[in-house]
Amino acid sequence: MSSTKAFEIPKALVWEAYLDVKRSSGGPGIDGESIEEFEVDLKNNLYKIWNRMSSGSYFPSAVRLVEIPKTDGGLRPLGIPTVADRIAQGVVKRYLEPIVEPEFHENSYGYRPGRSALDAIAQARERCWRDDWVLDLDISKFFDTLDHALVLRAVERFTTCKWVLLYIGRWLRADVQLSNGTVQTREKGTPQGGVISPLLANIFLHLGFDQWMKENYPNVHFERYADDIVVHCRSLKQLEWIRGKIETRLARCRLTLNTAKTRIVYCKDTRRKENWPCKSFDFLGYTFRPRSARDHCGEFFVSFSPAISRKAAKALRQKVRREWRLQTRTHLSLEELARRLNPVISGWMNYYGRFRRSELHSVLDHVNKALASWARRKFKRLQRRKTRAHAWLKGLARRSPHLFAHWRYQAWMTRAV
Repeated sequence: MSSTKAFEIPKALVWEAYLDVKRSSGGPGIDGESIEEFEVDLKNNLYKIWNRMSSGSYFPSAVRLVEIPKTDGGLRPLGIPTVADRIAQGVVKRYLEPIVEPEFHENSYGYRPGRSALDAIAQARERCWRDDWVLDLDISKFFDTLDHALVLRAVERFTTCKWVLLYIGRWLRADVQLSNGTVQTREKGTPQGGVISPLLANIFLHLGFDQWMKENYPNVHFERYADDIVVHCRSLKQLEWIRGKIETRLARCRLTLNTAKTRIVYCKDTRRKENWPCKSFDFLGYTFRPRSARDHCGEFFVSFSPAISRKAAKALRQKVRREWRLQTRTHLSLEELARRLNPVISGWMNYYGRFRRSELHSVLDHVNKALASWARRKFKRLQRRKTRAHAWLKGLARRSPHLFAHWRYQAWMTRAV
């Protein structure tokens, strides 16, 4: 390491951060440079990042802000740093994550190695079976309202590394460029989309919520995935009491509860007789609500359990219709189409099919309808009759049930025509 550098940053850390960014892909920032263009002069570009970070002369570019539709009809602001800035953030993340990860709470699941949203859903399901009540928390504009001074103070609880604190401060204060080219300064918040943002959110909420709950209310269980939080309570009285405590705590962290979206939910099932208007909540793309089930003896009962939410199912159907647009892909062969679609379909089944896979059939049926539309455009003999196209597709599924990833899970598709 050169003695002229202000900070000792291993070059290997920059290389590993680059590989992380390459794996996650992502669009260009305000400079318009893609990861492929960055790689044209890869060695020099990585050296520049290391040299500037090591000397203290690295300053991030403005973040390109785009707005993506939310399932509730609103828009979610997403910040896209440049490729170089994503790599620089990855350097800090790789340094900081091994320090903070062992300290994080066992009920924190978001953006953590070895933990997933499905783990959080499984844990929430078990606790809904045990506890009668759920407080479904919604923090108002969490990423947009994070207090910069409090974020840095939270990071300082884990490290005093000067270059880590220096660059996190610069990223928090980095300008934002809107779609019309206007550049805005930022005095609070961290844009979703940055490599470092999820880790900063976890650090902040670990101290602001997780650790506080553990120290003060160890018998009240919860699951947290980033800023999505579900709290389980034994009684309505306990729920109302803990809600007031949480609201006061969040205010001290300069955050507020969204009272319109924060819900008190009764986990209604066969055993529970309370009359309460709200008996469902959404968590990570799943809806928890009373559902018919069978016990080990084959008897029906009502279970409070998760399945793909209506919002998530609608979003997947819209993706098939608006983004896939299979009727325009008639230049592709059936095998090429399957190669492109199967990774996506498998991902949907692996995530949304983990609990109550039967509820996913409405989405998979929509995929079949899109394939039938593709066949009608592709083959003249099928153009005029929908029923003939669907019969052709069903016959194909019977002969080649593994061609598309979902066919072997749809028994009706592979029965004899």
